Amino acid sequence: MSARRSDTAEVPSTLATYIEMTKPRIIELLLVTTVPAMVVAAGGWPGSWLVLWALVGGALSAGGANVINQVYDRDIDRIMARTRNRPLPTNRTTATSATVFGVTLGILGFVVLWAGTTLLAGVLSVVAFTFYVFVYTMLLKRSSTQNIVIGGAAGAVPALIGWAAVTGDLAMAAWVMFSVIFFWTPPHFWALSLKYEDDYRKAEIPMFPVVAGAQATFEQILWYSVVTVGATLMLIPVAGLGWIYAVVAVVLGAPMIAIPVRLRGGSVKPMRYFVFTNLYLASIFLAMMIDRLVFDTGIGATNVWMVIASVAVIGGLTMVALVERRPEVRLPKNSALRHTLEVTVTMMAGLALVVASWMSIA
Repeated sequence: MSARRSDTAEVPSTLATYIEMTKPRIIELLLVTTVPAMVVAAGGWPGSWLVLWALVGGALSAGGANVINQVYDRDIDRIMARTRNRPLPTNRTTATSATVFGVTLGILGFVVLWAGTTLLAGVLSVVAFTFYVFVYTMLLKRSSTQNIVIGGAAGAVPALIGWAAVTGDLAMAAWVMFSVIFFWTPPHFWALSLKYEDDYRKAEIPMFPVVAGAQATFEQILWYSVVTVGATLMLIPVAGLGWIYAVVAVVLGAPMIAIPVRLRGGSVKPMRYFVFTNLYLASIFLAMMIDRLVFDTGIGATNVWMVIASVAVIGGLTMVALVERRPEVRLPKNSALRHTLEVTVTMMAGLALVVASWMSIA
């Protein structure tokens, strides 16, 4: 009788372990960007079954990538206080079992998206999975201060998946949504990494605050926040959104920029900004969904919005580049050429966003 009780007790514990490895809280934030993208793409509610398939497939794929990330990082996870209680460092499962689980989730995610939505949505899930595992986790995380900047592109793909799940293609509006999340990721994550700077230093992970210091990080958080707000405003003319979205983008855009200014003065703690950035992104995407469901009409003044947005994006990225030119913000073991090329990737992404957005409304 006691043996049966023991076996029964192990089931929920094992299940909880595997669920924990998928990082459910991160998946929730990713999926928050998927449904609004689907609504904007459809010009209204795209259908509950389609939304369900997109959410399930997206969650499976993202969860699988998170599992493989932890398999590869299990050595440094044992060093960092923030991660030492994860399943692999605590030996609650094995690397082999976790790898099989993660890859299986990734495959299931592709199959569900392909069968339930479109082939392009499934392919994009594979792209995001592969990029997160190989480019961010294996290539950049341990070797570059630009790890979370370039690697953060994987977290922006759910917006593309949502759009592709409805239309089977990718319009410019989908790429602007992608850009909002892409440029939002560095200030969001660097605010968190400021709190855990000692952890990253012990594990020899070259997060920007570890290499460049707090003041340079505050500057980059500010300038990337300016770019993020610019990208959200660009979505107004490109996606033809209305007053509900515009008001939310402007009202929340103000503290998105103002709080980093106060970070430099020490009157606001980084974690307060980190929490706000979560609220900001969720609110921006919720606002675009409500706007499309309620009005489905643009507010006009297309060129005015584009000029304001373009100035913010180009101006913010120019300041980012100026900070990155300082020798002290570059990882000493990396060449100046590598650092320049990595920063150029982000600069070119911003420039492409501006040019392509202008062309889409011409």
